Formats: sequence, C-alpha cells, structure tokens
Amino acid sequence: MPRKLSLGLVAALWVAAAHAAPPASAEDDMSRFMAEKGILGRLEQVRASVADRASELVVNAMGFLGVPYRRGGNGVDNGGFDCSGFVKAMYEQTLGLILPRRANEQAAATQTIDKQDLQPGDLVFFNTMRHAFSHVGIYVGDGKFIHSPKPGAEVRVEDMSIKYWAQRFDGARRVVPGARTDAAAAPAPTAPLP
Repeated sequence: MPRKLSLGLVAALWVAAAHAAPPASAEDDMSRFMAEKGILGRLEQVRASVADRASELVVNAMGFLGVPYRRGGNGVDNGGFDCSGFVKAMYEQTLGLILPRRANEQAAATQTIDKQDLQPGDLVFFNTMRHAFSHVGIYVGDGKFIHSPKPGAEVRVEDMSIKYWAQRFDGARRVVPGARTDAAAAPAPTAPLP
C-alpha cells in the first residue's frame, strides 16, 4: 500500500511539473535543430580540439624551461631564445603556425582579447622597454605565463600579478589561424619615452 501511494505521488508531481513548465522558446527550438543536424557535436569537437592544441602548446613550451635567453635567438640550436623567438618557435613547432618575428609584429597579427578572457596558449604583452609590445609570453593559466625574460636569465614561468608585470601589462591577444601574420600588418615601433 505505501508503495502505490509513493508511485501515485511521483506521478502527480510529474504531471504538475509538466504543466508548470514554461513553453518551449525559440532558443530551445534552435538547440533542438542544432542537435538534430549534429551541429552541437561538431562544435564540441572543435572546442575540444582547440583546448587540446592549446594544452599541447603549453606542455611543449614547458619542455623548454631553463633554456637560456639569447638576443635574437629562436631555438636551442643557436643558443637559446629571446621572448618573441620563443613564442614564434612554440607556435611553429606545436601548431604549425608561422608568427612574425618581433613582439610588436606578433601583437599586430593577433586578435585582441580582454585580460579576463585569457586561455592557455594566448599571448600576453608587456611594455618593458618604454614602448608598447616590447615583450611577449605565452599564458599558461592561473594568472601565469611562460617566457624568455632577459639576458642572463632562462625560460621560466612567472605570475602576472606581481607588481613588475602588473604595471607593465600591455594587453592580451589570441592567435587566430588564417589571420594575417606578415610584418606589413605590424605597427611601427613607437619612440621610447623620455
């Protein structure tokens, strides 16, 4: 007897909930259409692929921790990396994307994003030489980035919230495959401030 009562109660609640539910919206119709056409599955695959590639990029970059800074350097074979050489090499080795050589050119060839939208693999730029986009690194997540900082230092991970980097933050960018990446797209460097 109690079992029949509980099943009856469940059935009554289900009927009440069904009648209380709001009518289907255009958004529900669109979601249903996208699911029927397999679009949602494909979007999820693309999103997963992008996340996997960004993770690959970060893991590859981490493999170069400790490689020395070398002005004009773009690889271990020629003694190390400078900041933009490091970024260029990581994108080319991991994703097959060719970025411009200089930090300001990389900024011009990539899509501006808000700092709060940063995802692993995005680029972060800093004003370290009294002109815009003079330094670049790769965002690794959790407010940190990997870069080749300066002569006498090595590739390392740093926290963007420490005073030095926070004061010099110049913007975040996302590499969009197929975007123009030649030097002609880059702005001319600005003159150093007095």
